[in-house]
Amino acid sequence: MPLSRSLSMTSLSGVLPAWDEAELPVEDLLLFEVAWEVTNKVGGIYTVIQTKAKITVDEWGENYYMMGPYFEHNFKTQVEACEPPNPVIRKAMDALIHNGCQVHFGRWLIEGSPFVILFDIGSAAWNLDRWKGDLWETCRIGLPYHDREANDSLILGSLITWFFKELTDQLGDKPNVIGHFHEWQAGPGVILSRSRKIPMATVFTTHATLLGRYLCAGNADFYNNLDKFNVDKEAGERQIYHRYCLERAAVHCAHVFTTVSQITAVEASHMLHRKPDVVTPNGLNVKKFSAMHEFQNLHSTSKARIQEFVRGHFYGHLDFNLEKTLFFFIAGRYEFSNKGADIFLESLSRLNYLLRVHRNDMTVVVFFIMPAKTNNFNVESLKGQAVRKQLWDTAHTVKEKFGKKLYDALLKGQIPDMNSILDRDDFTIMKRAIYATQIIFHPEFLSSTSPLLPMDYEDFVRGCNLGVFPSYYEPWGYTPGECTVMGIPSVTTNLSGFGCFMEEHVSDPAAYGVYIVDRRFCSPEESCKQLTQFMFSFCQQSLRQRIIQRNRTERLSDLLDWKYLGRFYIHARHLALNRAFPDKFKIDPMAPLKTEGFRYPRPYSVPPSPSASIHSTPHHSDVEDDDDDDDEPYNEDEEAERDRLNIKAPFVLGIVPEDKKKQTEINHE
Repeated sequence: MPLSRSLSMTSLSGVLPAWDEAELPVEDLLLFEVAWEVTNKVGGIYTVIQTKAKITVDEWGENYYMMGPYFEHNFKTQVEACEPPNPVIRKAMDALIHNGCQVHFGRWLIEGSPFVILFDIGSAAWNLDRWKGDLWETCRIGLPYHDREANDSLILGSLITWFFKELTDQLGDKPNVIGHFHEWQAGPGVILSRSRKIPMATVFTTHATLLGRYLCAGNADFYNNLDKFNVDKEAGERQIYHRYCLERAAVHCAHVFTTVSQITAVEASHMLHRKPDVVTPNGLNVKKFSAMHEFQNLHSTSKARIQEFVRGHFYGHLDFNLEKTLFFFIAGRYEFSNKGADIFLESLSRLNYLLRVHRNDMTVVVFFIMPAKTNNFNVESLKGQAVRKQLWDTAHTVKEKFGKKLYDALLKGQIPDMNSILDRDDFTIMKRAIYATQIIFHPEFLSSTSPLLPMDYEDFVRGCNLGVFPSYYEPWGYTPGECTVMGIPSVTTNLSGFGCFMEEHVSDPAAYGVYIVDRRFCSPEESCKQLTQFMFSFCQQSLRQRIIQRNRTERLSDLLDWKYLGRFYIHARHLALNRAFPDKFKIDPMAPLKTEGFRYPRPYSVPPSPSASIHSTPHHSDVEDDDDDDDEPYNEDEEAERDRLNIKAPFVLGIVPEDKKKQTEINHE
């Protein structure tokens, strides 16, 4: 059956363009998605597969299954056990169960409720030595006994391969099977399925190369030396050679190899020696508000809660106006250099200097949300929050008493004596509140039950003004993406997958509240200056300008919706079927790639954000209630409609501007 790539995919709210791709006959196919993090939250891949589940279920229905390891606690709390709707699935499971291996089936209780098939690794561990021998005979990869994670991945891969063998033996030629494997832990499943010639189409996705993460964590000049690393030597020195071999073998065995961003595609080409066939960016489930003011109201509500925290944290030292205070934050793993915390701290020092020199009356409070080893909360922080709460409670108690006395006096037709309306006891209560100091709390991290900042992460992000993520190594980067869908401006880099994606899709990202620091073609000093300038210019915006910018930022959320980004996964499956079953699924190899996007144009009105051509000496900031910028032409509905109508020509993923190419060549020389 020909796949002519002419399927129309519904665009989002009339914003995104239709995309031509052939309909897959899903009724004649079975799709299995394999990942270590199915029902098992470890890192970012959990977010990818969890958020993508709904659109995949909508497309595939009961022909879509997720596969991963079984953990009893996860199964009891996240999965509703049930019988497989397809008897062939049941028979394949029973073949393993009758040989002493435990396999569990159910619906994962997330949006979309996908079916999951979970394999009990412990129940099959007695086969480990035999399966290690099979792996060695197949591809000459040996696994050390002490690497529990690698051994478990081999057990999982062997069980999944066994399952696919039983399944395809029963199915025959129809329906055909697609297996999509994520990350090196799922790699043995690809290797063994292909080596045993199981008739199925395979896709392998790496979300970040093993060696790339290790090298960047060691402060290597990674991107300027991609073509110079001796990858076997580097992997061996870091004692991950066997894992690296599993990853590389899976990459080369799969019919289709994908990765999550163009910057990671460049990395994979050098680290794994195969250029990805398709880039599959990570998305989110975007929930749009019926009215623009709704998400703005959420920002105001959450910001007020952060302000309360700041009042307590700086108790006794609150010498700044909270109404003229901006909240910046950085979040992610505690990887000081990879996440750009080093350049962020240096830029904050320079920002502080600029704010003082230019006598800017804006104050910036910065949050570092990075989980690290700790024994308890800082005592002074706990003390400040306790005092703030006690002062608040005392003020309300005195206010109620004051109000009752005032009410009684007015009922009698008297004007109360303001000097006598508060008695000695009232003053004593207030003084005791001011002098209070001792407290004890149990430590927790950022959550709605935290004694320090009782907010969930999403609410916290909504209350901030700017997220700053100047990462050096960030294969995708969910944190700025989360900011975008919540209408919060953010700083990212052209070394993050998210930053590269926005550069390709948006003509003027800064105008839409996505500031992209150049960390690929600039020196660290130049990058630091650029980040400082971005933050200082942001501090100069008036309240009205920030509101306009948040509206524009939120409008980009369609770009990050799985309803749009899922098309890249669709193309990867088409390509895998074509390569596995070329007689049944045809694709013209000379046809242009249809996984093309579009570019948001520059906003019609002057953007309230810094640009590359900004003057070197910034002007003073407008006061919050200043209306000097009211003459700026801006109408949210008109501008949004103009974005829909003025979408520019499609782009092709991976194109590097000529001037950047030349600069890269110079750097390599």
